[in-house]
Amino acid sequence: MTADAVLASRLRNLRSSAIRDLLALTRRPEVVSLAGGIPDPALLPRARVAEAIDRVLADAQSLQYGETEGDPRLRELVAARHGCEPARVLITHGAQQALDILARGLLEPGSTVVVEAPSYLGALQIFALAEANVHGVDVDDDGMNIDALADALASGLRPALVYVVANFSNPSGATLSAVRRRQLAALADRYGFWIVEDDPYGALRYHGDPLDSIATYSERVIRLGTTSKVLAPGGRVGWLIAESSLVRHLVRIKQATDLHSSALSQALVVDLLGDDAWFDAHVETLRRAYGERAEVLVDAIEDHFGDRATVRRPAGGMFTWVSVPGVDVEARLPDAIEAGVAYVPGRAFFGDGRGGEQMRCSFATGSPDQLREAVRRLGSALLHDGPIR
Repeated sequence: MTADAVLASRLRNLRSSAIRDLLALTRRPEVVSLAGGIPDPALLPRARVAEAIDRVLADAQSLQYGETEGDPRLRELVAARHGCEPARVLITHGAQQALDILARGLLEPGSTVVVEAPSYLGALQIFALAEANVHGVDVDDDGMNIDALADALASGLRPALVYVVANFSNPSGATLSAVRRRQLAALADRYGFWIVEDDPYGALRYHGDPLDSIATYSERVIRLGTTSKVLAPGGRVGWLIAESSLVRHLVRIKQATDLHSSALSQALVVDLLGDDAWFDAHVETLRRAYGERAEVLVDAIEDHFGDRATVRRPAGGMFTWVSVPGVDVEARLPDAIEAGVAYVPGRAFFGDGRGGEQMRCSFATGSPDQLREAVRRLGSALLHDGPIR
């Protein structure tokens, strides 16, 4: 009997992450990768973490079992930063686990989930594993088209939840406008669905003023956060913020899954987040570095591709979304790898086969010179008549 024969049906149809599958290829030293959405290793605060480790290890509790809800000190820090009570905070192994817990607690097989189109691939995997029906709503420069969602709701669509990355979305780079945040909140109150507002990139704003969370306008909002993009993804520390009555139910799922998140990682995050002066300066360093790289990548694409491509200029985050009309960028990916550049084809972020002429590009790990060279190689790979300029 083969392994396939004994797999649960929900697992047989679960796609592997196109991004993870690319990692082996992009590790080649000659490849400039625009594929991964990871922090620049040079910007990870290794020295500050090493300093914190000595203090944390002085308390043996950091190596012990912990509370399922999370380290009380960390819950208090997260609550203070988000203006809520600690009882509303559940610490998780990254925001990805928070989303998985929500899917287990709020979705039945066949439940409808509304997502951005394109949407975060990790969320699509979770909703597929939950056997949910996924309904995509198109994204433009102002984020999810809430008018289109309103029309679908008026026509009978009844989602259990709506999932959005409101700030600098992965993969589109778009930000949900203030007007649309209010509209989405009003729809949740009217139709009774949950909004899951995932915010891994909110601290990495390069342009404009921060926008209020959707939670400002409705109590039917569950917020997700993480330290992966501003401290270290290897720490796997994230959280969800919800009504305390809902958190009490979700804690049971977390307990059945892994008992609790790493006490050591949480203690380190307490040390780092609790040092306001250091943390604020560190985040400002990230903003300056990633902001410069975003401008370099977008400018290079506009300069080299001209009217052969369109590119979104993000106000923050780690990604931009590029369309190359008339070119199947997924089919050209092997050519791109051969030319020494990598990206994630757009089809990975849709559930309906769209995105063939689109791609996600990350500017986080490349130097300005590397990003300019990456765009030159893209021109060579995506158009067989050679570099555009």
